[in-house]
Amino acid sequence: MTTPHTIAVLGLGRMGGAIATRLTAQGWDVVGWTRSGRTSGAVRTAGDPNEAVAKADLVLLALFDGPACRQLLDDVRHSLRPDTTVLNMSTVAPAEASDLARQLGPSYVHAPVLGSVLAAVAGTLQILAAADQDTLDRARPILETLGTVRRVDDASTAAALKLIANNSLAGAVLALRDSLLQADALGLRRAQALDVLELGPLGGLVVRKRAFLDGEPPVGTADFTIGAPAKDMTLPADASNTPLRSPVGLADTRAASEADIAMAAMVPAVSDAVLEPLRAYIRGHATGEPAHFRDAFLPTAHIEGIRGGAFVSWPLDEYCALFHGHPAPDEPTRSRRIDTVDVHGTIATATMTLRHGADTFTDIFLLVRVDDGWRIANKAYHRHS
Repeated sequence: MTTPHTIAVLGLGRMGGAIATRLTAQGWDVVGWTRSGRTSGAVRTAGDPNEAVAKADLVLLALFDGPACRQLLDDVRHSLRPDTTVLNMSTVAPAEASDLARQLGPSYVHAPVLGSVLAAVAGTLQILAAADQDTLDRARPILETLGTVRRVDDASTAAALKLIANNSLAGAVLALRDSLLQADALGLRRAQALDVLELGPLGGLVVRKRAFLDGEPPVGTADFTIGAPAKDMTLPADASNTPLRSPVGLADTRAASEADIAMAAMVPAVSDAVLEPLRAYIRGHATGEPAHFRDAFLPTAHIEGIRGGAFVSWPLDEYCALFHGHPAPDEPTRSRRIDTVDVHGTIATATMTLRHGADTFTDIFLLVRVDDGWRIANKAYHRHS
């Protein structure tokens, strides 16, 4: 079969834009289209998808999900030439991939990709391609411009393999998130924790994200946005009827997935100076020594919440009077964990979970940077009994 000469790339988001840029740079005749109308200027674009596909030998889809693919193909179907190959690199559910393959017949190649935007730019994607042999041979020069081609049996299998690969990546991101949160709570230096994590099963992910995790400004384009991996985590669960375990205990799996990945991608380094008052607060609870709370809080701080059904607002002196210089009898069974820290210039917010016997507390802190470092300006808490 004849190699395509003109390629229409429909969808110029982060991945689609990178694919179109790579193909253009490698000498292919590319015309792109994006629903938003926003482009980088690196790729020739058309104002209408029908205009983009009218003269294309190959139409490449790089869209967000299955419904977007179906809608756009319906919109341009009358403009597709009979000999045009449709190459779909979008992440969709297995059933959606099968439906598209059935509708478009032998002209359809389902080819989801493994890899980041940077891999697309470099031409190092791993591509899972399903198509008739003649159709795959026709698309192969384009695919090999973008990466390594792995042929699979059918469109449904290609889509399913893509989803389990994304799911494993999301799991690794969550595991790294948890490890870093624990490292911060244990008072470990970020660089030291990352050095050790590089030696383990998360090493490859740590290496790729090291600059960001060390707190350096991100360079170039991020590997993925939050919505896409959260969506991809729910697709295999829906297809297999096997619910995802929700680490945060939310009823809505999609909300849980998105919340966890949002936190996980990634946990940026927080300076020891910001963490120190939180650690002093933890030491105060662990020892019962009020001096640690005075190190943690500003003298003007208040500790507020609901106690016995009534709102209380203790000044620092009253709060410190609750502690008598010795740990609680059940201290060995108690635990405290710093959950989040968000720094905004000279202020920061933090949350902490404290498990004290039968009670669990959620503490929310407002911190302020003052001349001698960071201090807690206020704390509000909720008691879960």
